Amino acid sequence: MNQIEAAKAQAGTVEAQTASPGYRYYVLGILILIYMLNFLDRQIIGILAAPLKAEFNLSDSQFGLLGGLAFALLYSTLAIPIAWLADRFSRVWIMTGALTLWSGFTALCGLAGGFGSLFLCRMGVGIGEAGGVAPAYSLIADYFPKSQRARALAAYAFGIPLGMAAGTLVGGLLAATWGWRTAFIVVGVLGVLVAPVLRLTVKDPKRGGLDIEPAAAAAAPVDTPKAPPFKAVVRTLAPKPSFWLLAFGAASSSVCGYGVAAWLPSFFMRSFGLTLSQTAWYYSAIVLVGGVAGIWLGGAMADRLGRKSKGAYPLTPAIAFLISVPCFILAMNSGAVVGAVMPGSDPNGFAALALAFLIFLIPTGLNLTWLGPITAAVQHLASPTMRTTASALFLLINNLLGIAVGIYYFGWMSDMLRPTFGEESLRWAIYTGMGFYLLSSALLFGASRTLQKDWVD
Repeated sequence: MNQIEAAKAQAGTVEAQTASPGYRYYVLGILILIYMLNFLDRQIIGILAAPLKAEFNLSDSQFGLLGGLAFALLYSTLAIPIAWLADRFSRVWIMTGALTLWSGFTALCGLAGGFGSLFLCRMGVGIGEAGGVAPAYSLIADYFPKSQRARALAAYAFGIPLGMAAGTLVGGLLAATWGWRTAFIVVGVLGVLVAPVLRLTVKDPKRGGLDIEPAAAAAAPVDTPKAPPFKAVVRTLAPKPSFWLLAFGAASSSVCGYGVAAWLPSFFMRSFGLTLSQTAWYYSAIVLVGGVAGIWLGGAMADRLGRKSKGAYPLTPAIAFLISVPCFILAMNSGAVVGAVMPGSDPNGFAALALAFLIFLIPTGLNLTWLGPITAAVQHLASPTMRTTASALFLLINNLLGIAVGIYYFGWMSDMLRPTFGEESLRWAIYTGMGFYLLSSALLFGASRTLQKDWVD
């Protein structure tokens, strides 16, 4: 080992150009696992809505604050300074600390004595998770070449349906057997145990090493390129209409996506008559099968179509959202569909539940197709040294609106409609939320017309 290689090894860095394919995919696998834990801890509260509301006597609006604002406020805003640090210092160290922090606060949720203390613990989860995503985007962009980046980011996004499915299933079954407190503690401790594995086995690649030709990369200096000031990143992104259209398009879809994900377990229990354990199995299967298929489809299609036109990156999810809306509404009314075919059948019987399951797979997959294409496109709106901060600015808009507004909106709307629709108020609240998918589609169609001009190779 020469002096340069020894210095790199001591610093915990690696040249992505020379990293073996096996190691690259190992890194991707670890990042997927951590993203899975990220969403497991983030979304577990959805399946625990019924026992939490019963114990603390919460309204739908109050629960919406727990799932939305408590988490999203600091999660979204702290992501910016953390990303600024990640563009200058070790992304792996930052993610290790973030994973330990959010997992610890998830475990503390199990000790909460009321709405106030649970709200504060959920804020702590948000503080930790603020350092979990943007650095991972940057690591993946530096481990995989441009031709594979959307698929790699789509594979990373598998952590979302895997985490949601695990949170729904594990959280629901633990809560049904040992109580909701045990569910929080178990999943939180799991994340704390995984953190050292990340730190000890994953190294930081050279920033932008795969964005230049191999010969030029070999001749490039060893030192990591200096990250520009935060203002420079803002000045780079602000004049680009593609950034705003992608960010607000993704945010509009997330208002509905996060809201539906948080409230569908409650809908299944209220409108389909499922128990907590039944809902855990039913919804986790929908999220796992539909989500994984949709994310991979979105990344693969965008990588293939993007070779011909950059506009394909936002166009793929724009079309997907238009298809999702009628599918969601049809799935929620599967009992009426079965009743029209088989008069007198139970609207919540096996046939209706089976039909709903099959139809729900379609929009559950389609509403996640944006993750690979859009995050890949955002990576190409700025230079490699700006990627983490650019991703954090994108996530600020996406999450502050998507999580804080989305989860609260459905709870608030359900309370508003309760005098008219009673226990079915949540159904009608979800109907109104479908409008956000239509808005997202329009914004992403706009981005497909400007992205070619704003793209940075």
